[in-house]
Amino acid sequence: MRAARKFADVNAVIGGYLRDLAFAQTNQQKTFGYKRAAAVILSLDTPLTDLIERNGRLPKIHGIGPASERVIREVLDSGESPTVERAIESSERRADIERRRTLRQRFLSRAEVVRILRDPTFDGPRVDEYRGDLQMHSEWSDGVPTVQEIADACQARGYTFAAVTDHSHGLKIAGGMSMDDAAKQRRAIDEVNAALAGRFYLLQGIEANIAADGTLDLSAEEAAAFDLVLAAPHSRLRRADDQTERMLQAIEIPTVCILAHPRGRISGSRAGVIADWDAVFAAAAERSVAIEIDGDPARQDLDYTLAERALAAGCLFALDSDAHTTDQLSYADTALAHARLAGIPADRIVNCWPLERLLSWIGDR
Repeated sequence: MRAARKFADVNAVIGGYLRDLAFAQTNQQKTFGYKRAAAVILSLDTPLTDLIERNGRLPKIHGIGPASERVIREVLDSGESPTVERAIESSERRADIERRRTLRQRFLSRAEVVRILRDPTFDGPRVDEYRGDLQMHSEWSDGVPTVQEIADACQARGYTFAAVTDHSHGLKIAGGMSMDDAAKQRRAIDEVNAALAGRFYLLQGIEANIAADGTLDLSAEEAAAFDLVLAAPHSRLRRADDQTERMLQAIEIPTVCILAHPRGRISGSRAGVIADWDAVFAAAAERSVAIEIDGDPARQDLDYTLAERALAAGCLFALDSDAHTTDQLSYADTALAHARLAGIPADRIVNCWPLERLLSWIGDR
């Protein structure tokens, strides 16, 4: 176990090895099994080094079988897994697996998120300073919960406001919401707010899609129907060409308040948009457009290193869960952890503002 302690995030390392093993398989069932095992390890609240019992054994972890446990033991004992490396060599897929490894950099496991949130030596926002989540999805697009269920779950987390931000009508693959449905959703949100007046406030937002030329899939008139407009890229996310101009054009649109998951990266799968991010951050700071740190464990976008550069450029930030179920509201913790690693002051984070200041900023935009 001494070798494993050199890793700041041992669960992320072990989860990565299990993903490597999954992609080295030719049997689809085994691929699924190792992916599931990786997901279990990455979602644990506690580092595996802390779960070792006095007799040196791991406790039984649901979803972890003997083969996955062998990989865990190897990494805890030596810092690496010969079993995984042999499987990669025999699979003849090393080049693809090495590519996937480069696309897992600066992703935090749940255990590391918990550690960062509990560590008082970090600067940046505390959990109790976080007042509301500004990106989540409901039954009106590709999410599961009703707006009432979202409001109830947000109150249970101690929030005083939140925004439902379903996908706009141009993103058909994500069940983009028509403007007729948006009007119906508005009435449902109004009913929630009337019942919760003075205790909680739910904004009607929209996650608009940024086209290749930087325009949105909403007209200016349509965008003005919502309380809050997020703009996010959902295409051309595997391209090697520079897309700085695309992102700059989106920032210039007057109704855009938040540049959401700016790269569109996915752990082990894609790097996302390539751009001159310092130029993008400078433009966002000038126009008071907030840069999002998306807490979805598969996204974690921006990560803390890019967030440090956005902070230096003078940007505002939004820290959001991108939840599609109420259980996923906890993903906001991951965004908070990246913000703490980057040392972002709470005053620069729109989720930490009182509702009156948030609404004033939206109005000024």
